[in-house]
Amino acid sequence: MPPPDDERDIRFATSDAVRGWEELCRHALANTRRCFEVLRVDPRSRSSHDRQHRLRGDLAIHRHNGKDLEQWEFEVTSGGRVRYVIDDTIRTVWLIYAAPRHPKDTE
Repeated sequence: MPPPDDERDIRFATSDAVRGWEELCRHALANTRRCFEVLRVDPRSRSSHDRQHRLRGDLAIHRHNGKDLEQWEFEVTSGGRVRYVIDDTIRTVWLIYAAPRHPKDTE
């Protein structure tokens, strides 16, 4: 079911993102739900810059489905992160990375 006109569709870009999201839900369900709600309504929100912000440098843009899209990050817990890109043309937020560990801890 598509979201209402004033909201975004949330989709997983990879199966790893699906598994990571499920793991985040097991570790911090309320925070993960809050992340989902914010991304659906305002994926570029500036109201909580310490928790949600656009990535910089080489990470600022991520190529997805042949498009260069803005890449953002949402801090779900002190270590848990969700990285996502925003495709305005189809009103979709693609979850690129999700895990209870910071991406730096997995590289």
